Amino acid sequence: MRPVQSSPMTARLADIAAQAGVSEATVSRVLNGKPGVAAATRESVLAALDVLGYERPVRLRQRSAGLVGLITPELENPIFPALAQVIGQALTRQGYTPVLATQTPGGSTEDELTEMLVDRGVAGIIFVSGLHADTSADMQRYDQLHRQGVPFVLVDGYSPKVRATFISPDDRAAMLLAVTHLASLGHTRIGLALGPKRFVPVLRKIEGFQRAMHEQLGVAPEKSEELIQHSLYTLEGGQAAAGALIERGCTAVVCASDMMALGAIRAARQQGLAVPRDISVVGFDDSTLIAFTDPPLTTIRKPVQSMGQAAVRALLEEIGGTPAPPSEFVFLPELVVRGSTASAHGAGARGGGS
Repeated sequence: MRPVQSSPMTARLADIAAQAGVSEATVSRVLNGKPGVAAATRESVLAALDVLGYERPVRLRQRSAGLVGLITPELENPIFPALAQVIGQALTRQGYTPVLATQTPGGSTEDELTEMLVDRGVAGIIFVSGLHADTSADMQRYDQLHRQGVPFVLVDGYSPKVRATFISPDDRAAMLLAVTHLASLGHTRIGLALGPKRFVPVLRKIEGFQRAMHEQLGVAPEKSEELIQHSLYTLEGGQAAAGALIERGCTAVVCASDMMALGAIRAARQQGLAVPRDISVVGFDDSTLIAFTDPPLTTIRKPVQSMGQAAVRALLEEIGGTPAPPSEFVFLPELVVRGSTASAHGAGARGGGS
C-alpha cells in the first residue's frame, strides 16, 4: 500500500487558510465565488493568495474601477513627480488606474490633454497647477467639464469662478515661516524670488511676504515692492531673480521653488558670495534629494502627502455621487531648517539695512 498524500489543492487550501487565519472551508467558498463570506474575510483570503504567490482565479481578479486622469504642467520640477506618485498610489489602492498626462513645451495643451482623457472615458480628472491657477485664463473650460458630467479636482490654484474642490498649500503661511526664520537670524533686507504675477500661488506668496515683512521687520508693503522679483520657476529663473535681488542689497532670498533656490545659490557664487555666510537662501517644496545639495537647502516643505490624498478623496466622493460643496482645502506647510541659512554677519557691510 502507498501512503495517502494530500493533493496539491488540499495543501494549497491549508496554506492559504493558515496565512489568512480562517478555515479551509472559508477559503474554498472564496475561491469558488460562493456567497456568505464577509467582505473583510474575503479580502484576507485574497491577500493571503498574493502573499503566498498564488495567482488569483480569473473571476476574482480585481477589475479596474476605471481610469483617472492626472494632468501636470511638467515633470522637470521634482515636486510634480512626487505629487503624481502620492496621487497614483492613493488611486491604485482604491482600484482605479491613474493615467498621467503631462504638458511639455511645444506639446499638448491642458485642453487637448483633457479632451483626450474625456474621450477615453476617464472616471475623473485631477488637475495640478493648471490653468485654474492662472488669473488670466478663461475658466469656462471647467464649466464645460461640468456639463459633460466629468468629476474633477483642482490642486495648487484657485478661482472663485469655478465650482469645484480646490486643494492648496497655505502660501501666505509659508512666507510668514520663511521671513520669521530669516528675521530671527538678523536679516532685515529679505528678497522674494517667484514666478509670473498672474498666478494665484504667486499673488498669495506676495501677500504673505509683505504682511510678514511688515509684522516682523516693520517694512511697509510699498517699501517691500523693490524686494520682490518675478522670473520663471526654473534654475535659470531663480538665478536671474536672485542676482537682481543681491544687487539691491538683499542678504537673504526666499524662493518660490527649490529649483529657483538652487539657481539663487548659483547666482550668489557667481558674485563671489558664499551661502550661507554672505547670503541665506530659502526654497519652497522640499523636493526629493534637496536635503543633499551643497549646502543642504533650508526650505518650506509642501504638504504633498496630505494634499495628494485629499485630492483623491475629494475626487472619489464626487465620482461616488456625494461631492463636497465647492470649497478650498488649505494645508499648512512646514519650515525645514538646513544649511543654506545663517546669521546675517555681512548685512551691514553690504548695505543690508532696511
